[in-house]
Amino acid sequence: MEAELKKGSSGIYEVAVNGRVVIRKAGLAFPTDQEVVDAVAKAVGP
Repeated sequence: MEAELKKGSSGIYEVAVNGRVVIRKAGLAFPTDQEVVDAVAKAVGP
């Protein structure tokens, strides 16, 4: 699996898998590392 960091604007933070956003920043709170890992694992599947 490869990851790519893209510059966004206005504090945007989204994680996408195959072009589909699986988790994003909610308000001022960033997702935890574990929330990101869980969201990506769920999107990728077994």
